[in-house]
Amino acid sequence: MREVDIVIVGAGPTGLFAAYYAGFRGLSTTVVDALPEPGGQVTAMYPEKMIFDVAGFPAIKGRDLVVNLVEQAAQFAPEYLLGIRAESLSYQDDKPVLRMTNGTELHCGSIIITGGLGSFTPRPLPAADAFAGEGIVYFVPHLDDHAGHDVVIVGGGDSAFDWALALQPVAKSVTLVHRRDKFRAHASTVAKVQALPVEIVVNAEVTRILGDGRVSATEIVQRGAEPRIVPADTVVAALGFTADLGPIATWGLKLDKRHIIVDSTLATNLPRVFAAGDITEYPGKVRLIATGFGEAATAVNNAAIVIDPSAHLFPGHSSDAG
Repeated sequence: MREVDIVIVGAGPTGLFAAYYAGFRGLSTTVVDALPEPGGQVTAMYPEKMIFDVAGFPAIKGRDLVVNLVEQAAQFAPEYLLGIRAESLSYQDDKPVLRMTNGTELHCGSIIITGGLGSFTPRPLPAADAFAGEGIVYFVPHLDDHAGHDVVIVGGGDSAFDWALALQPVAKSVTLVHRRDKFRAHASTVAKVQALPVEIVVNAEVTRILGDGRVSATEIVQRGAEPRIVPADTVVAALGFTADLGPIATWGLKLDKRHIIVDSTLATNLPRVFAAGDITEYPGKVRLIATGFGEAATAVNNAAIVIDPSAHLFPGHSSDAG
């Protein structure tokens, strides 16, 4: 068992800023995430997408935001346990003990849960069940991996159109297939894609993936038309995802569906356990990255006085620290 002042469960933007702020307060910090790299949903789902509502940045790519947050926290050398899930919570000497899936146990002064949506799993593409080769992806973390490819995107939501918009400049061709003629994506994004040389096939489904070891084509069946074969080096299944809290749901936290109920200090109903970011619920909650940053600072400051009752809630401004 190892001791650490604060364990942050979730390495998305809120968790990364909490790691910085905990370090600023002089607290030893460990960040745990089931994903293999920091950034959470931003890294996994839209690293190349521009984000416009982060204070101080007129626009910033998701990937660049994560890089900046990691660099900001790095000055205080937080420990990262990535690709590892926080499995169970117990108490010893009135302090939380977190056990990881790899057997590591952390004796915590406090825990801050910043798990965003919790564990999220892509919805499968039915046509992919019979195909054992490579070339079917559910996220596109690196656009250059698909440079010069014929790309077929399946879906009609924001992710599908975002990937079409991002991939069109680098891919050889982009075809978007949706089973209806109405889209769930933001109207302005749909209009941008429609203005590009992207073929949009509506009332249609990808019924087969073709190729020997790797995708080479897809069979598309459009309502009222004969099946046709469309070349494809990559198939992007942008069909959304399912999310759940995973093991966190068994810890005894007070929940509202899959969100953790917190008070104005971001404390949960469990001693020394706080939460911040999209995973929280309270009256007037707004789920934005910008909101999560403020909640991270609030949670860390309140955790600090739980860990050391002689500490001050407000540590002063960072500009006063030199």
